[in-house]
Amino acid sequence: MEKDFDFEPEDLEFEDFGENFNEEDFDEFDDEFDEFEEINIRTAILSKNNIIALLCVKTASQGGAICRVDPRENVPSVQIYETPEAALEWFTQSLRTSKLNGWQIVYDGLPLQG
Repeated sequence: MEKDFDFEPEDLEFEDFGENFNEEDFDEFDDEFDEFEEINIRTAILSKNNIIALLCVKTASQGGAICRVDPRENVPSVQIYETPEAALEWFTQSLRTSKLNGWQIVYDGLPLQG
């Protein structure tokens, strides 16, 4: 199989939390998410010119967010929406625009695990 990416995995820079990461610091957030009735997640994997990008939407009863991971950008982009309907509308529009710009949707569904 031919290598399709222009980067080496060892060249990627990931922040090392090391000793500063304390799981107990994040326990308070678990309780906050219990108030949401239903959380829905949808992930789209897009491909264009040997580039893979992700577009994800996460909605709850009180709002939503869209996350875009594009390897041409230094960091992922996240937009927050006040309603789940607005988040889904912009997610659908983003997919439509991406297709018009030559991106192929490789996968569209629940988040992949594994």
